[in-house]
Amino acid sequence: MKPAEKVRIEPALEAISLEKTFTVRGGLPGSAAKKVHAVSDVSFQLQPGTTLGIVGESGCGKSTLARLLLQLIEPDAGDVLLDGSQILQTRAGLKAYRRQVQMVFQDSSASLNPRLTIEQSIIFGPLIHGVDKESARTDAHELLTQVGLEPTLYAGRYPHELSGGQRQRVNIARALALRPKIVIFDEAVSALDKSVEAQVLNLLNELKAKLDLSFIFISHDLNVVRYIADNLIVMYLGEVVESGSVDRIYENPRHPYTKALLASMPSTDPEERTHEAPIVGDPPSPIDLPQGCRFAPRCPSAEAVCTANAPAHDPVGAEVVRCHMADPVSGHSLAGQSS
Repeated sequence: MKPAEKVRIEPALEAISLEKTFTVRGGLPGSAAKKVHAVSDVSFQLQPGTTLGIVGESGCGKSTLARLLLQLIEPDAGDVLLDGSQILQTRAGLKAYRRQVQMVFQDSSASLNPRLTIEQSIIFGPLIHGVDKESARTDAHELLTQVGLEPTLYAGRYPHELSGGQRQRVNIARALALRPKIVIFDEAVSALDKSVEAQVLNLLNELKAKLDLSFIFISHDLNVVRYIADNLIVMYLGEVVESGSVDRIYENPRHPYTKALLASMPSTDPEERTHEAPIVGDPPSPIDLPQGCRFAPRCPSAEAVCTANAPAHDPVGAEVVRCHMADPVSGHSLAGQSS
């Protein structure tokens, strides 16, 4: 009897070497156009039923990456795979893809059309995708119930009649209206007060388990990411500098930028006050990138090898630590000591 073959489970979503630059014109007449390097060689895998957190400073490329994943903008290079298959770059292919991948944006008010009732906002997507109005309306009321809003009270209201937390629940219901497999949250709870934020986070965990969803969660709040995410990627100046499980990264960060981010987390313990900035200086310009490691100008451990050569990194699917100190053969005096 032959041993049972191991079934390979494809990632729910996979990014392979995504690149995106934006062209900006020079400020003076006749000056040459320049390139802004927004996303550079970004690869990761989102496993089914898990939440992937994405963190980093403002301007590091998190939101651009989200829009690449949703195919709102086209990458200059690289691929996005859904369940192991490439996305067909046709109108029908993108329409089918967007049924499976939805997004909840940061501004709960600007995300909703002020002229549409809550019910109309939720059923708009399904109607575009060919669902009949009565079925879409029934599903919308069911979704409102699932996100904690009584349909008889809220379906006929307009966005300005709801609080910020209620509007974000509506945005979540709208994202789920097409029954997607994956939902991307771009700073979706950052504008909420802490009590409402906790309610929304608990709601997301309940919905993920109940509807068998996979999440990508982008946030500045490292405490929120630790609570909701299973795996994490840390971005700096368009690159993934570290990735791995949330527990491993929070307990044993290996990249100096990750260490600085975690050190900047506020503490409620008065005995653990921050007396000096964990990281100093501003990131280099994404137009004029450093030759070697992009973090070298701000890194306290930078050496000549850091400014001369960009660090190597592991292939997609493995843990990434894009730092010369994590590479035993890099030539850095502290190589191998960050593991």
